[in-house]
Amino acid sequence: MNKKTIYLAGGCFWGVEGYYRRLGQGVISTVAGYANGKTEDPTYHDVRRGDTGFAESVKLEYDADQLSLREILAHFFRIVDPSTADRQGNDIGSQYRPGIYYTDEDDFDEICDYIDARRKDYSRGIVIEVYPLTNFYRAETYHQNYLDKNPGGYCHVNLQLAALPLTEAELAVPELKESRAAGGKVNPAMFEKLAGEYAGKQKYQRLSDRELRRDLTDLQYKVTQDGATERPFDNEFNNHREKGIYVDIASGQPLFSSTDKFDSGCGWPSFSKPISKGMIDYYQDHSLFRERTEVRSSAADSHLGHVFADGPEELGGLRYCINSAALRFIALEDMAAAGYGDLVSLVE
Repeated sequence: MNKKTIYLAGGCFWGVEGYYRRLGQGVISTVAGYANGKTEDPTYHDVRRGDTGFAESVKLEYDADQLSLREILAHFFRIVDPSTADRQGNDIGSQYRPGIYYTDEDDFDEICDYIDARRKDYSRGIVIEVYPLTNFYRAETYHQNYLDKNPGGYCHVNLQLAALPLTEAELAVPELKESRAAGGKVNPAMFEKLAGEYAGKQKYQRLSDRELRRDLTDLQYKVTQDGATERPFDNEFNNHREKGIYVDIASGQPLFSSTDKFDSGCGWPSFSKPISKGMIDYYQDHSLFRERTEVRSSAADSHLGHVFADGPEELGGLRYCINSAALRFIALEDMAAAGYGDLVSLVE
């Protein structure tokens, strides 16, 4: 047995627990409770007030040899509305927000990858929060296995769906094209049809590795040099609204303008296009069992993130999903003094 644990918040925990209990194979145990709050030993009535920070959640222990994390996530998307925050079914409040909380760091990339793969299926942005588990308290006894004890009890989930096999679309595992070399460079013209030509890259140079280790935080170094991914939502520029430009933290090369930034709900800064042609290099990325396009800065070869074809159609249809840790922000009023005066017209 390969025992693993994941915590799922999908509205009222009666229905979520009831659904996963009905999956049978691979499910070891379920516990209804309260996750990721800011108090200790909350009661149901405490959480109902909506000011404790807790989300009604289900602790799911499963045998990964029989039930994969991807299958668990596919079932989760089947029973929640991933584009609605602080509400599922008829239940309204922050305690009913959709969330996935993990205890194994190795799960993080797969969770984010699955969510990215499903974005094309929803007209609105996906707002499921993905965080490491900080705390979990078992709910009162009468909440445990509630629908088993009260078959006619309230449930916002269609429990009959648990008997239906998952479809390929729900699993969202695209077939890799073996004819394409993993890691090969991609023609930027495929992505930069709407980008202008404003900024030259010749004056921007990558710092030495010694300088990078000295000047960057551990996270910034891991993201830009090792290709790591920062946590969604909990990063510097996800909800940043100030006017200005975003430059490569390793070289100062201008990459994106606030004019092209939009809220995609993915948890990372999103842009519709780069600030200029020639600023970004594109590479095939076959990691995580799916085909994606990695984006790197052209001057310093810093890993930035990925570009996806699920952005707003009115903005060109692309979403540059970028790690905040790879960026430094230059405010509009500081651009001229910082040497970016020629780009002010792209922001004003």
